Amino acid sequence: MSATSAVPLAAINGVVKMFTTSQSYLDCSKVKETKSLMSDLCRQFYNLGWVSGTAGSITIKVHEDSIPKPQQLVVNVMSPSGVQKERMMEDDMYVLSPSGPVLSEPLTKPWPHKPPKCSDCGPLILKADEMRNAGAVIHSHMMESCLVTMINPSSKEFRITHMEMIKGIQGHGYYDELVIPIIENTAHERELTESLAEAIKAYPKTTAVLVRNHGIYIWGDSGISAKTQAECYHYLFDAAIKLNQLGLDWSTLAHGPIHSPNGFFKCHKNAKVSPKAGNFSSSNVIESSRRCIVLDIEGTTTPISFVTDVLFPYARDSVGKHLELTYNTEETQDDIKLLRAQVQEDLEYGVIGAVPIPSDGEKEEVIAALVANVEAMIKADRKITSLKQLQGHIWRTGFQRNELESVIFDDVPEALEKWHALGIKVYIYSSGSRLAQRLLFGYTNYGDLRKYLCGFFDTTVGNKKETNSYIQITESLGVDNPSDILFVTDVYQEATAAKAAGLEVIISIRPGNGPLPENHGFPTITSFSDI
Repeated sequence: MSATSAVPLAAINGVVKMFTTSQSYLDCSKVKETKSLMSDLCRQFYNLGWVSGTAGSITIKVHEDSIPKPQQLVVNVMSPSGVQKERMMEDDMYVLSPSGPVLSEPLTKPWPHKPPKCSDCGPLILKADEMRNAGAVIHSHMMESCLVTMINPSSKEFRITHMEMIKGIQGHGYYDELVIPIIENTAHERELTESLAEAIKAYPKTTAVLVRNHGIYIWGDSGISAKTQAECYHYLFDAAIKLNQLGLDWSTLAHGPIHSPNGFFKCHKNAKVSPKAGNFSSSNVIESSRRCIVLDIEGTTTPISFVTDVLFPYARDSVGKHLELTYNTEETQDDIKLLRAQVQEDLEYGVIGAVPIPSDGEKEEVIAALVANVEAMIKADRKITSLKQLQGHIWRTGFQRNELESVIFDDVPEALEKWHALGIKVYIYSSGSRLAQRLLFGYTNYGDLRKYLCGFFDTTVGNKKETNSYIQITESLGVDNPSDILFVTDVYQEATAAKAAGLEVIISIRPGNGPLPENHGFPTITSFSDI
């Protein structure tokens, strides 16, 4: 059965043209190809155990180059009663308009089949599609996606890091921490729509939401992207379950033994560090004998918003002009050389946003390609030396021209002055280049603070989420014991890596910082005055 409905065809000169969805269009090759793909995926997913017992759902938009993605038709498998996924045929599928109304639905089959109907998960799939402009959404009931939400019934997130398959998740790399929100299940699936929307909004980087004791919703730019990510998610869930069975903590950088009385969960008390609270003696936080303090910048000494809302946009908007004016200088040619090497690696690994840089093209072509790559790197918040070096050179111009002034938390200057007076050496370790660090502390809203700092470390010593980086810093500072160094950061993975190297660690909690894992086990501060 089919319905006739007006659906946007294409936007021309800003005006959206409409056409009537006729039976001939619903029977066209594009719709048939998408239905055929859906049928094939249903069988594959059934064999993987993702959609057994008629459960689960898949949606893929009918791709038409002339139609903007938000207005493309949706071919939707909505678990019609009595139709098992491994036996799903093209005639068993619904076709929906972008706003949700059914344009074509399956025919009723004879007994013992029941009349077809869209399942309760329809509103959730359309909500994910609406909020993320997805090209495809997969709803899986695979056992592993249920079990990882049950291991710790109070957890609101699934976190894992330093696993190769994380690279298969959009916007993530090996060193990144993958964070997936977990929402609570309800008796009727449609009642999950609001909590799913809240999770998507609260976790802008996520491409999935777990439903406790139920399954997972995964989306991507296309059917291939959603399928690839679904495979990676389920691999990671399986790995986490097996690591847990071995008594290993999948959420930490080293995947070391789980520390808990019963050997199952890591359940440390997340105590706040405050002299008034009396939770810690002074020796737990910083002693007068402490020789060095190493500080992170973003979210520790400086608001994250200053970096994301001021520094990054300035670099992004100025990169083309900067390259044009300085193209033939030795410094910029070195920047371009580093970017070429990084982009070549990105292309080999299929990193989203990477575009080839002409090796013998005209200056304008090279700059255009460089700008496209830098914009993609900034958007993805890549912590890579090639990007950070170029950003430092761009920011130098901005600070020197008084177009930029860095923002430091109010408690930082007083603390730096106090530590300097006590003879405690203070260093900075940031993913930004050393040049950018010196600029940030040299041109602050409190004046030049570099006189209180003894040195700067950047990613040339290693990634901030790698234990070896902190070993290198320890050796550079020449302390007798790594515990002579106090490291302050807002990032859990960095804290874990530094602790594994033997450093004392405190996590900084500031306005705008990202969420921390529950029961993370590190002392925390909200101000340097607490140290």
